[in-house]
Amino acid sequence: MKPRIGVARSDIEQVVHAFYARVRAHPVLAQVFARHVDDWPAHEEKNTRFWANALLFEGDYDGNPMQAHMQAQNVKPVHFDHWLGLFDDTLFANLPSHLAIQWSLLAHRIGRGLSMGVEDIHRPQGQAPKLRQVDRIWTCGYSKN
Repeated sequence: MKPRIGVARSDIEQVVHAFYARVRAHPVLAQVFARHVDDWPAHEEKNTRFWANALLFEGDYDGNPMQAHMQAQNVKPVHFDHWLGLFDDTLFANLPSHLAIQWSLLAHRIGRGLSMGVEDIHRPQGQAPKLRQVDRIWTCGYSKN
């Protein structure tokens, strides 16, 4: 298959490595990830395979991000705003703008899905899911209300 965007695997490795370096220094995300990641190189390799599959269709990823995020007791929907903002900053710092924008759009789509899954798992039993209009539109890595 033709790649989704014109990045090389080395670009993906660079972005993933730079992103997780920022995560480890982030005042909110560092604490969240610290409860789940013991081996950062292995975590980065797994996430490189995730993005290589999502962007290059390599087919070498065998994880289940939705399940992992839903099972993580300390991951909350608000964390995805931090994650996406930091990821966007990393994309724009490491890639040409046109590639950063394309990758960011996919990351935001994935992030919205994961956030909804996490929100659903924390919903009290018997309570209907919240149906709401998206109040935030993300474009080019910046939030507009």
